[in-house]
Amino acid sequence: MAISVQMPALGESVTEGTVTRWLKQEGDTVAVDEPLLEVSTDKVDTEIPSPAAGVLTKIVAQEDDVVEIGGELAVIGEAGSEPAAAPASTPEPAAAPAPEPTPAPEPAAAAPAPAP
Repeated sequence: MAISVQMPALGESVTEGTVTRWLKQEGDTVAVDEPLLEVSTDKVDTEIPSPAAGVLTKIVAQEDDVVEIGGELAVIGEAGSEPAAAPASTPEPAAAPAPEPTPAPEPAAAAPAPAP
């Protein structure tokens, strides 16, 4: 099960933070409370820890991105799980059979009838 890493509330009047540096990369294994990234606000600079153990499958907010409190920063999946993009490729084969119905030749057969 994938877990979303969100921008925490970093102060009473703080509404957003800027991602200053990622300490982990996509595909890295992380432990609970292991620092993932550094964030800067107008009041504090801090590290954001991992909320769960697993694999950092997707970085959503890039360095220098401004993210609202509660906004998604990254996704952590279970150890050994595929990256978040892998399940999206599964539905593609289902779309391939759609071009089967092509009854275009039938109207062409009606064209020779008007010859007297």
